[in-house]
Amino acid sequence: MPPIVVSPLVRLALGALGTGIIVRWVVKEARRINAELDRIRAGTDPSVRRTLPTLRRDARTGEWRVM
Repeated sequence: MPPIVVSPLVRLALGALGTGIIVRWVVKEARRINAELDRIRAGTDPSVRRTLPTLRRDARTGEWRVM
């Protein structure tokens, strides 16, 4: 069976298509990771928010304490 001959132009087009798909996936993942890190940094992530202690001001001393 003879080998299949593919035109250099077709190879270039397939390479460009594959590169475009990979770049798009990398950008999408980077945005998703940055959004998740921003949520955690802001303290709005519900799982992180529950782990933070609640602070209340002590009426007698005026200091903030964990309640």
